[in-house]
Amino acid sequence: MSTIPEYDPLKTRPMPLNVHDVLMFLASQAHGAEEAKPSGDEPLYADVPKPRLKKSERKPYPTPMKVLIARAKEEREARKAQPCRVLRDPPDNGLLVPELVEVANRVYQARCSLLFGLSKLGQLIPPLRCRHCSEVHVGHVGHEIRTCSGPKSGFRSATHFWRKGGVQDLIFFPKSFHLYDRVGKPRIVHDERYSTPRIPAIVELCIQAGLHLEKYPTKRRTKPVYSIEGRIVDFESVTEKDGLGRNLHSENVDAVVESNLGTKNELMKKVSIPENATIHQDQSNDEGKNLRELSIRTLDSWFEMISGAKKMMEKYNVMTCGYCPEVQVGPKGHKVRMCKASKHQSRDGLHAWQEATMDDLVGPKYVWHVRDLNGPALGNNLKRYYGKAPAVVELCVQAGAPVPDQYRSMMRLDVVPPERDEVDLVA
Repeated sequence: MSTIPEYDPLKTRPMPLNVHDVLMFLASQAHGAEEAKPSGDEPLYADVPKPRLKKSERKPYPTPMKVLIARAKEEREARKAQPCRVLRDPPDNGLLVPELVEVANRVYQARCSLLFGLSKLGQLIPPLRCRHCSEVHVGHVGHEIRTCSGPKSGFRSATHFWRKGGVQDLIFFPKSFHLYDRVGKPRIVHDERYSTPRIPAIVELCIQAGLHLEKYPTKRRTKPVYSIEGRIVDFESVTEKDGLGRNLHSENVDAVVESNLGTKNELMKKVSIPENATIHQDQSNDEGKNLRELSIRTLDSWFEMISGAKKMMEKYNVMTCGYCPEVQVGPKGHKVRMCKASKHQSRDGLHAWQEATMDDLVGPKYVWHVRDLNGPALGNNLKRYYGKAPAVVELCVQAGAPVPDQYRSMMRLDVVPPERDEVDLVA
């Protein structure tokens, strides 16, 4: 391969360059840059997700619209070719996904352990929240960064007024309507909004994936359902006696699950988990442990909950409104007219449902990273040198847990912020 002629500074004009040589040189440089990229094992750079510039804008679709349209066409052609068919793939056919039952139980246990750990760590490092906006800060002293967006923030120069917060300020669990039969009756209408219980969406996802809670019974099938011209027909409920259908709502839910997952004794050991059992167990185990071990366990529970929820969301549908934080776990979104976001008048208060992401199911609140808890408060002039992290991760790191690799770049640990008197000297 020919090389580019070198420039001779002693001459008044550079030597003429060949276009082919320049193109070959640029191609070789690009090929070398691709080889210099980090491998798949190394963590890539991650920055804080930017919020929507305008609240009137719709959330971006996780799946492109062209893919959704093509998928809908395929389903419509399949219904025309075979109007009456048996749905064989769970959970669309009303059955559980066997490999996700244990995942659902671990996610529920991790959530209970996470809430318990955050309540204990919050007593030592209390989180702070702004009185006028939703800003949260983890540390003994609130930061001085002027980012308040509350009412009349212009008169305060966007300065925050801090007050003591709680665990609910560190992490956000949106609520969802509980579905007794996610396949037979997947939608909650407007008149059922008060009679249907609302629970955290991640708990509802675990229940639909196989978790058993006595307070929230759900129907478990032993045979797949039929699809007749797009409508779900359950012949199992027709052939059964009426008394069995009434008992499903009370104490005999285990009788239906028993034939699909094993004997009742094994099911109670694996699937049934009282709501406060994990919390009491963690209280007895964590009393004699130090702060660092508790923070590490809390951080592990956070990652276990997130990773398990992602696995379940690959099989079980989770819907969210495109304009507000409403979430519904199930094949379809509900029809309760409770949306108050932008353009809700044109929808008569109905939500604009679309596919949900992990941030919609578990809302992480990003906070500024504090390197030294005993140092001065974060200054407004140095905010471009500070990093951010989810409030749960920031609290655990300040309590002694090691910094996770996927958040090192987001927390900007490789950036050395200047001192307050050196701001004018930094370009």
